[in-house]
Amino acid sequence: MRAIILAAGRGSRMKHLTSDKPKCLLEVNGKRLLEHQFEAITKAGIRSVAIVTGYKQELIKLPGVELIHNERWAETNMVSSLVCADNWLQEDTCIISYSDIFYDSSAISSLMENQNELAITYDPNWAGLWEKRFENPLDDAETFQFDEKNFLTEIGGRPKTLEDIQGQYMGLLRFMPKAWEEITAIRNNLKNTIKDKMHMTGLLQRVILAGRLNIKAIPYMGNWGEVDSEDDLNVYNKIA
Repeated sequence: MRAIILAAGRGSRMKHLTSDKPKCLLEVNGKRLLEHQFEAITKAGIRSVAIVTGYKQELIKLPGVELIHNERWAETNMVSSLVCADNWLQEDTCIISYSDIFYDSSAISSLMENQNELAITYDPNWAGLWEKRFENPLDDAETFQFDEKNFLTEIGGRPKTLEDIQGQYMGLLRFMPKAWEEITAIRNNLKNTIKDKMHMTGLLQRVILAGRLNIKAIPYMGNWGEVDSEDDLNVYNKIA
């Protein structure tokens, strides 16, 4: 099994904090976000790791890690960055991690142990964390629904109430080659302008609507967070 960290974006919402470095190099609790991810991944037993780079690629360095550059990082979104690692995804099962999150190794282990072709982790107790980050948790939340077997039925929509959100998608998922084949087929039927701007949750929703592949939602109860603003850094450092 392999792992791919998506670190191509600048993180423009961080403003001056990312003027000279990518967001993944910002520190949470005295450690860079990229180091948080790498430590969790390797502690879970994964030794083959790649990082998809973009903005300020020359600053991203980790020993023993393969760097894959998204030359179009400034005009494309995360799914396009993932496509840059197409060979990895065709050849082996891959854990995919956003680069602006942190979590512990149990999140990685839960994905490694699951046998579904496509699986994601989610936080069922997300509301408490979102209340610390936002005055209104619904301001930066998306729909997240699953059935009695924990297969995802909706993701990425605009929620009207908290009941529309059974959990918070974390930005951590796992593709088997068959799942990547399905995603490639879905993308091949889209216009290039749509491909370039597609977010991961939008892609997952298209998988759901296609109805050919189930997405397993795995609850994660450990410590984690995503960094979208300077306020987020303050929140997580206070929690620690």
